[in-house]
Amino acid sequence: MTVPALNNALKSLLTRAGAENPDGDTREILCAVLNCSHHQLILRDDEVPPEVADRAMELGRRRASGEPLQYVLGSWSFMGREYLVGEGVLIPRDDTEVVVTEALCAARRFRDPVIADLCSGTGIIAITLAKELDATVYAVEKSARAFRYLEENLIRHQAKVRAIRADLADCVRDFDDGSLDMIVSNPPYICSEELPTLQREVQYEPRLALDGGRDGCDFYRTIVRLWTRKLKDGGVIAFELGEGQFETISLLLRENGYTDVKGAPDLQGTLRAISAKRQNVANPSPGGNHK
Repeated sequence: MTVPALNNALKSLLTRAGAENPDGDTREILCAVLNCSHHQLILRDDEVPPEVADRAMELGRRRASGEPLQYVLGSWSFMGREYLVGEGVLIPRDDTEVVVTEALCAARRFRDPVIADLCSGTGIIAITLAKELDATVYAVEKSARAFRYLEENLIRHQAKVRAIRADLADCVRDFDDGSLDMIVSNPPYICSEELPTLQREVQYEPRLALDGGRDGCDFYRTIVRLWTRKLKDGGVIAFELGEGQFETISLLLRENGYTDVKGAPDLQGTLRAISAKRQNVANPSPGGNHK
């Protein structure tokens, strides 16, 4: 079977299954099994070894069943870096670029910043910050399955990040008050009642990484309540947001003593991130070290 014939077979399989983007899915699967770029794929008309064609069709059948493309491929790109991903961990999404960009801009105001990434998942936030900044970064993740991907991605990218497997409500006591320059998080933020209505592909992702409680804001409240005192005077908190959550989280931050609250939009104009500054901290603990 030639590359064009395999391309047609895969695309036909995915089209019959009702895939939203059969052309794109076919292209990604073929590039993965043939180990080539999108541009190189266009130029190829050679014969494909039977075992490679079988592998491509098996991946196509998994995708046709509704399994997310990212899980099928086993990795996905985020801000120019490839991350291992699979069942049990939240899939990296372009939406998260907004909060990472905000965090990078804010962190550059600090000298040797100390940062905690809460609900770290694959580690895309922690690793990007660690690679782009001269920073001390902690990545906190509760799920054992997600933590495995976090550790593998840290090794893959040789990132200087300390991974902590713990519930964020438990490990907060291991950080001194006033020890952090920044807290950043992409927490679960989907309303519980909306979970059954999500796309078929999203249903494959872990509920632990999606369910934000009745109104989607449970984790924001927990983080602000428990972790605010860990920020230094002038320290920054930054969250990824779900659609329509800006006003609620803005009020939450202001009620807890944060100033300079601002939102950042995605390319569609939706406010996808929020950041704020903690001011007038009384007597933070010296040292700024994780215990």
